[in-house]
Formats: sequence, structure tokens, C-alpha cells
Amino acid sequence: MKKTILAILSMVLLVSLAACGGSNSSESNSKDKNGKQEIIMWGSWSGDQIKQLNKQIASYNNSQDKYKVKYVMQENVEEKLLTGIAGGELPDIIMWDRYQTALYAPKGVLEPLDSLVKKDKVNLDDFYEESVKEMTYSDKLYGLPLLNDNRVLFYNKKLLQEAGVKPPTTWDELATVAQKTTKWDGNKLIQAGMSLQDVGLFNLYLMQAGGDLVTADNKKTAFNSKQGLEVLNYWDKMQNDLKVYQRGFDDGSDAFAAGKEAMTYNGPWALADYNKVDTLDYGVVEPPKGPNGDSGAIMGGFGLVMPKQTEQKDGAWDFMKWWTTKPENGVEFAKISGWLPANKTAAANEYFTKDPNYSVFVNTMKYAKIRPTVAGYADVEGLAMKPQFEKFMNGNISAKKALSQAEKEGNNILKEERENK
Repeated sequence: MKKTILAILSMVLLVSLAACGGSNSSESNSKDKNGKQEIIMWGSWSGDQIKQLNKQIASYNNSQDKYKVKYVMQENVEEKLLTGIAGGELPDIIMWDRYQTALYAPKGVLEPLDSLVKKDKVNLDDFYEESVKEMTYSDKLYGLPLLNDNRVLFYNKKLLQEAGVKPPTTWDELATVAQKTTKWDGNKLIQAGMSLQDVGLFNLYLMQAGGDLVTADNKKTAFNSKQGLEVLNYWDKMQNDLKVYQRGFDDGSDAFAAGKEAMTYNGPWALADYNKVDTLDYGVVEPPKGPNGDSGAIMGGFGLVMPKQTEQKDGAWDFMKWWTTKPENGVEFAKISGWLPANKTAAANEYFTKDPNYSVFVNTMKYAKIRPTVAGYADVEGLAMKPQFEKFMNGNISAKKALSQAEKEGNNILKEERENK
């Protein structure tokens, strides 16, 4: 997979060099019957999310008479961008997972926006600092932050009340509450106290333990540490000593929504779905603090970027500004989709601050951090950390072995990425 991407990137660079003296073809070269210039936006959102996007896009299209934005869903949108540049078929704008910026910006496939930001006096302080940082590489800005998310602790009010416990605020309390809300029928788990299914949440727990994911110079991983071991040992205690969870309990379904799980981590996108479950009475609290009192939360989300060879730059930029810099538009899309806006003024709207659930996410944003903005780190998590931690949680290897192996593989990925720049 990695070799395939590298091969595509090599081809892209050759095509980019060849195109420097001329124009590149684009999907968006036509006008509609009303004379509006068509602006094509790619993204990976599908299903009901397409309806959400189209509703927001319709508001923009009706707000002015120069441009008409059209959304086109693409699977693996980042890879499609690479092949699109090589093949000459590009959108004008992309709804972009900010996490991917550090991988693709160095390849020259994204358009820097610094000159546009300066020309139109866009105030980057209007956005959460971490979200801007996630769209920045080598001191250049490659997109405007659009949507934010983090993970907070969801809890089933009925199950906690039956157990006579309150929502936890620390790891110790989390373990206690999870144990008291767990139910077994012999060797069969029928009610989990806490979901431990997603080993990808290691980064969140590591922050709560006071640890770091990479070294200060971004050249090596740093999670094979005392704090990293503390996280895995805590998981081991929860799953195998306290027996609050069993591998595969969720098994492709949402056990929390079904009332079979007392607590789980989830993001703001889950609110709308859980609100539709009549039998579920839930609440949310900020992530419990780690053993030394450290707060920790991971921030992620989407932004809007332009491909390097975008033809309709003016239209793409106009839409980007409309959606991201006008707080009222951020609030409106939150009402449509359930996602939090990356614009701080929008997030401070009473629609969020007076809501008992949304307000928890907004408060968590105050200390939430992004994952490392170093090329290759996404693969470190996906190809090195997660597989090893799954082996550990399945009882196949020790905590120390999982950390050591993930460190070794992760360092090789980071080194390979540096050498292939």
C-alpha cells in the first residue's frame, strides 16, 4: 500500500513539473443555466451526510449569484487527489481530514493559502489554535479549519443510578464505576461497564497519563515510556482483573445505544443518533483525569483545502470564507450535522454553551490537543500502534512487547517518510 502511494506521488510530481508552464484541466469548467460558475467540492462524506452537506451548500448557492457549489463524494479522497492531479481531473475544493495535511502538503499537491488570508485579512485567531496548527506545515497554511471534534465520556444515567454511582472524573473513579456497572451471566458478559474496544484511543489515555506521542524533534516515537506502559497496564486491569469488558462485546453494533454498556468514549457526531433512541437516557462528562491529575483529549476534524492546480481559485476561496469565517454559518451546519464548528465565536454560541451535552465538548476543546503534525504519523498509528495494541488486548503479547514493537515499526515509518521527501 505504501509503495503504491509513493509510486503515485512520484508520478504526481512529474505531472506537476510538466504543468508548471500551462493550465491543468479541471472538473469545474462549466457554468449553469443561470450563468453561475460551477465549483466542484470533493469529500468522503456519504449516506445521510451528503444530505447535510447539500443543505449547507444550498444556503451558500442561494446567498450569491456568481458561484454554484456541487458536492461529489469520493472514497479515499486523498488518494483520489493524487491520481486526479496525474490524470488532470480535479475538484476546486476538498472537505479534508486535517490529520492528513502533514502527509500531503510536503508532496506539493495542496495550495498554500497564506497570501489569500493576508489579502482578505482573515483572522486565524478566530479559529481554535490547534485546528489551525493541524492545517499548517513548514510555516505554510494549507486550509481553513471547518469542523472540530473530540472524545468525551458518554454514560448511561439509568445504569449508573442502579449501581449507586456517579459519573467518574478520574481513572480510579472510572475503574470503580465500570466495575459496579458490569454484569456477567456465568462466562457471558451481558452488560459492560466501560468499552475498551477502540485501541485507537491510546493517544487520548496517553495524554491523560502525561505522556508524549513523538519526541520534541518529531523524528522518533515517544510512547514507549513509563506513561505508555501505564496506559496498557490500566487497560489490562480493567479488562482482565476487573473484567468490565470482553473483546468483541460490541461486535459491530453499538452496545451503548442498546443499553448494554454503561460508559464509552464518543464524539459530538453521536449526539444526534443517541437522541433518536427513545430507551436511552444518557449524559456526557469530560474525559477523566489521569493518575497524576492530567487532563487529556484529542482534537480532530475537517477543514477546507484547494488542490495545487485548482482552476476556480476565486470561487473555492469565496465558499471557504463563507462557511468558516462567518459564525452564523458554522452554527447552522452544527444544527444540521451535529458537528462542532472550528470557529471559536461560533462554538461560543448559546446553542452549544447552554446545551448540557454540547457544552461538555466545548469545554473539553480548551485543553484538547491535535495529534503530531509530522509526515507519516498517521501510518504510525494505523500500521504500527493499533495492530500491536490489538495483539496485547487479545492476550497475544505483553504490554512491554506491544510498546517495543510499535516503537520499532513507528520509527521506521517516520524515517522512511523523511527519506522519501
